[in-house]
Amino acid sequence: MQPNFEAMTNKELLAYALAHREDASPLRELYRRRTPDEEATWYGPFVAADGTPIQENIRIAEEAIKQRIEQVNKNS
Repeated sequence: MQPNFEAMTNKELLAYALAHREDASPLRELYRRRTPDEEATWYGPFVAADGTPIQENIRIAEEAIKQRIEQVNKNS
């Protein structure tokens, strides 16, 4: 009998998926929970085609990560 994946947290699902790699069911549930592409925030590339870093895109991504960490910490 499988656990109730819908009742599990993402952290619990990930742990279960890693412990039961042959079972795709927890991965399906994680995929179902993801943010749809039309609601996702997309960022530009971090490097140009020649491998040169794009500092502005890196700065924007770093700021977004910091804001997300602050948001998670407030909700914890």
